[in-house]
Amino acid sequence: METVFISRLKPLMDAVAAKRDLYIPKRTGDYFVFDRYDPSEKSRVEINDIRACTPAKEFLFPPREIAARYPQPAQPPEIRPFAVFGLKDCDLRSIAILDKVFAAEDFADSVYIERREKMFIIASDCTEPGESCFCCLFGGMPYSQAGFDLNISPIKDGFIVESGSKKGHGFLEEHSQLFADVPHVLLDERDAKRKAAEQKLRQRNSTFNWGADIGDAVNTSQDAEIYDEQADKCIECQACTRVCPTCHCFLLYDGKQSDYFTKMKIWDSCMRFSYAAVAGGENPNKVLGDRMKHRLMHKFVHFVERYGVHMCVGCGRCVDADAGGMDLRQILNSLSEQSKNKGAGKI
Repeated sequence: METVFISRLKPLMDAVAAKRDLYIPKRTGDYFVFDRYDPSEKSRVEINDIRACTPAKEFLFPPREIAARYPQPAQPPEIRPFAVFGLKDCDLRSIAILDKVFAAEDFADSVYIERREKMFIIASDCTEPGESCFCCLFGGMPYSQAGFDLNISPIKDGFIVESGSKKGHGFLEEHSQLFADVPHVLLDERDAKRKAAEQKLRQRNSTFNWGADIGDAVNTSQDAEIYDEQADKCIECQACTRVCPTCHCFLLYDGKQSDYFTKMKIWDSCMRFSYAAVAGGENPNKVLGDRMKHRLMHKFVHFVERYGVHMCVGCGRCVDADAGGMDLRQILNSLSEQSKNKGAGKI
């Protein structure tokens, strides 16, 4: 990996936007959302100190798109090269999870794959992890570890830019006039800031101790009372699945226009009452607590059995978005404690 120094972000963003659409984080109140970059704006480009409140999946797996059309077939959408700046380590790991679902050989989604190939990822360090962040409990860090083309680390007098792929290295070579060498003292400063952010993140999550395999705890505690207890708080807003960067369920919805029919592909949620409904009106998950159980079983048991990784990156978006005040960390803690007590009772 190559590292270089740049004093301002705007020349870098202008160079990226010259050949592709660019989306950057913009502050909205206490949060960041992605917005299209306009090179003509003279305002300073802001680096987000925490992940955006919207998930990276919306760039690869849109909330709504046409899957088919009749009688004239739907034309594949034109996908322009694009870049996203400000993705964090949790975002990069969530994209790797989506790749397993949509880019596997047996079930390859050609539109997803094309978007993925045309995506240029500019990640950045988390300098101020939020109270809801718990990526460290799932192998994450407040800085990018892999899966980026470029990564940007803020330091006192500028930014360290690191390449993480052939595309990223090629960009640095093509625009070498924008960058300067990085002295070791600046790398030491970056590493010290990373270490401080990691310590703060781990300290905030020090009360959560799930042991080696939270999947076993979830799988062996399906009779836990906490599901029904949490269901009393839930207002079924489905926000937890909508903002989750790894939830990928979708619904195919038939619609009629004036002179043609469409089949729409839209985001779905396993927390929705009729999600599991089948022909004849039967529904195995009518009870809200059962739907919560299903969601956790998918993330921590079934997905692991199929792909070998948890379907949670600890980004904490579900904690921030949940109108009922539920915290996934507390639920997992309770299930872990119940599993330990069951194990102790067998001795």
